Amino acid sequence: MKRHEVIALFEKTRIVPLLSKVDIETGKAILKACYAGGVRVIEYTNRGARAHEVFRELKIFVENELPEMILGVGTIVEAGTASLYMQLGADFVISPILNQEIFRVCNRRKVLHIPGCATLSEISQAEEWGADIVKIFPGDTLKPNFVKALQAPMPWTSVMVTGGVEPTYESLFGWFSAGASCVGLGSQLFKKELLEAKKFDELAMKIKELMTYEF
Repeated sequence: MKRHEVIALFEKTRIVPLLSKVDIETGKAILKACYAGGVRVIEYTNRGARAHEVFRELKIFVENELPEMILGVGTIVEAGTASLYMQLGADFVISPILNQEIFRVCNRRKVLHIPGCATLSEISQAEEWGADIVKIFPGDTLKPNFVKALQAPMPWTSVMVTGGVEPTYESLFGWFSAGASCVGLGSQLFKKELLEAKKFDELAMKIKELMTYEF
């Protein structure tokens, strides 16, 4: 999928589940639940020594079983790891930091890179290096008012928020009304007890509910 198509899916889906530290079969079940709920963008967070091996299997599963869904990677802090995941088929690369070397390898492959930023200067630098979307992180520290304040001097900036986003109407409304383009939802969406009980239908219903909200 081309970079501009990936950007369009982020803007359309708006809610991006963050998948982390799962075995392959659980990961497939979660992906199916997200797909059934209407999500078409998933971020797989790079955590654990063999995380890339799980990603490879999940990427193959998405390509074969879940049409129009894209799977990218997050928590990337160095260019070499970004290159590894792109070789495995990552549709986008997300970082908690701002690193020019990651931009270089992603731009060379025309793969969307979303860097983590916490100041207007970092956002400006990221956009100079080619960022189409910036990740505001950590959201629970910066709060929606930061995103709202950003819109005045930099109204062209597209923002993804992670950290501090809850799977509730009130939380999502707060971020989207402040000007966020999309949000990432991780552990608060994928509750440990829900996954252990394999209540994937319940997860799909919750995601579908979130996707029906209008802001």
